[in-house]
Amino acid sequence: MRFDLRFPIGLLFVVFGVILAIYGLVTPETMYVRSLGLNINLVWGIVMLIFGGIMLGLLLVRKRERADL
Repeated sequence: MRFDLRFPIGLLFVVFGVILAIYGLVTPETMYVRSLGLNINLVWGIVMLIFGGIMLGLLLVRKRERADL
């Protein structure tokens, strides 16, 4: 079995995305005055979660294709 880099990358982005999104949810709105009211932590946490999910999803698709062969 070969090492697939998508698993650690996907897992890393999912974990950091969850941490960042939770931090964005619990911080007060006054912290985001300098960013024009945009909750940067929440937005990038969600982006990281999506990217990590895509990486893990691609890994599962690849494993399923290999199992069919």
